[in-house]
Amino acid sequence: MKGNDVIYICGTDEHGTPNEIEAMRRGISPKELVDHYYKEIKDGFDGFHISFDNFSRTSREIHHETAKRFFLKVKEKGYIYKKKVKQMYCENCKRFLPDRYVEGACPYCGFESARGDQCDNCGRILEPSDLINPRCAICGEKPVLRDTEHYFFKLSAFQDELERWIKSNKHWKPNVVNFCLGWIKEGLKDRAITRDLEWGVKVPGEEDKVLYVWFEAPIGYISSTKEWAEKIGEPDKWKEFWMDPKSKIVHFIAKDNIPFHAIIWPAMLLAHGGYNLPWQIPANEYVIICGTKASASRKWGIWLNEYLKRFENPDFMRYTLLINSPQSRDFDFTWEEFQRRVNTELNDVLGNFVHRTLVFLKRYFNGVLPEGEIEGEVAEIVEKTFEEVGEDIENFKIKQGLKKVMELASFGNKYFDKGKPWEGVKRGEMEEVARVIRNCSYIVANLSVLLAPYLPRTASEIWRMLNLDGEVHEARWAPISIDGLRVTKEPKPLFRKITDEEVLREKKLLGLEEEKLVEEETIDIDYFKKIDLRVGVVKEAERIEGTNKLILLKVDLGSGSERTIVAGIGDQYDPEDLIGKKLIIVANLKPKKIRGVESQGMILAAESKGKVFLVTAEDSPPGAKVT
Repeated sequence: MKGNDVIYICGTDEHGTPNEIEAMRRGISPKELVDHYYKEIKDGFDGFHISFDNFSRTSREIHHETAKRFFLKVKEKGYIYKKKVKQMYCENCKRFLPDRYVEGACPYCGFESARGDQCDNCGRILEPSDLINPRCAICGEKPVLRDTEHYFFKLSAFQDELERWIKSNKHWKPNVVNFCLGWIKEGLKDRAITRDLEWGVKVPGEEDKVLYVWFEAPIGYISSTKEWAEKIGEPDKWKEFWMDPKSKIVHFIAKDNIPFHAIIWPAMLLAHGGYNLPWQIPANEYVIICGTKASASRKWGIWLNEYLKRFENPDFMRYTLLINSPQSRDFDFTWEEFQRRVNTELNDVLGNFVHRTLVFLKRYFNGVLPEGEIEGEVAEIVEKTFEEVGEDIENFKIKQGLKKVMELASFGNKYFDKGKPWEGVKRGEMEEVARVIRNCSYIVANLSVLLAPYLPRTASEIWRMLNLDGEVHEARWAPISIDGLRVTKEPKPLFRKITDEEVLREKKLLGLEEEKLVEEETIDIDYFKKIDLRVGVVKEAERIEGTNKLILLKVDLGSGSERTIVAGIGDQYDPEDLIGKKLIIVANLKPKKIRGVESQGMILAAESKGKVFLVTAEDSPPGAKVT
């Protein structure tokens, strides 16, 4: 919309152990399984108006050929070698077990269902031999170690170059940079890039082995771009995006994919040569669903196609997810939050403003926009919104931009209320009514453009109701003229409210029971009286480098007393949001060293379903004793 040459590339990652295991369990071929899910996933994205320029598949021939050539090039340059290793072997299934075929307890966090390549709970990269009490994912038997031979990628050769490159990316999010530098500090190790599987991209000259999915899958970004170029009849155009230094490659991922996209994949590109490295990797934290991490393999999630059958409007969910984007901390989705956002913000603010403006235009001006100038204040706030939201999107501050769009809708509602056009109609002051409705209509029209990246269906509906030319998604990112605007049909509400019954239905579908009251526990009051609770105001707050959860707080307890406190709340609160808050401090604890910092107290909080809520005392002075 800003006039840049942009392509949006994606595809289904169809190889790897989980798909082979699932196909085996169902008694079908992996190809049959991925064919089914490719259609389902693509239909879901289409239904949610996610507009990929190309949505490919790693099972396509163009990907297999691209991946094989990539492998051979890197091998030719000496960055791939073969060596004998010990690998888990299931004597019951009579087969070597790739990393994801092995499950067990994580040696770092104790999570019982960690896989042999990564722990879903703490995100650590693992080897099958790291797992405690390993078991075969197929039959559950304990595997044994046997000798086999695999190709390895010389990741260690790029340690220094990657460290310099990562430190040079000053525009990256701190959590991505810190995660990568922490990984590099531990020392990069060469990684096996082949597996003993039948399903996957065959290793050239080794028909009994396939390329490890985390080696070949990222190459799918290149093969998907090649496929797009062929589709538009310009087969070499893909090179403009992958080889022209002016091109900027952005990977939108979640935090568990940081090491693959910010370390392993760039190392692969460096080893091959000739390709651009990623320009930006705006990794988000997790979306948690009702207190539990989403997992396709464990069938814990909200499936797009099923959602669309029950809620006709994808923008309900798009809005809830976007306004809560987990940019710096996890977001715990609940159906109550979904209901609140739709009912009180989409419906009562945005929907209400658009509907009553267009109803007045249709009813009192026959749908024809009254002639006249747009007021300076209105024009200024619309222009400012375009500038600020555009800047937020370009800097991947997605929810901040959407909040500003909603602030414009809120401004429109206040402008409408202040103008009181209904009273103007009663007094016959139609010129004054025309002034209010003209300016409100200008805001509505520009809201449709501002909403286009966020709520495409809603943006298109507003655009059509205003009978504007073309499609809203063809518009440029700038305030639009509304000369000649005309509403011909009776305006309909954009949204509807989500009912309590719908919320209850969705919770039951997830298997969530109604909350049960817990009897109050008895506590030792005399012991509790020994705890010294004081009010402290946060003066400074910053993340401790190399961590996502730990925040270093400087807290003023009054009378010149200042404490340094390390709090593990970084996944729930941003440091800047804590400054100035008056928290309750446990002031008589023995100091404890955490990550090399002496923590001189703790902060009081409440916890519910994995969410932390800080206890505050905003009306009390620093140092006040809590009794």
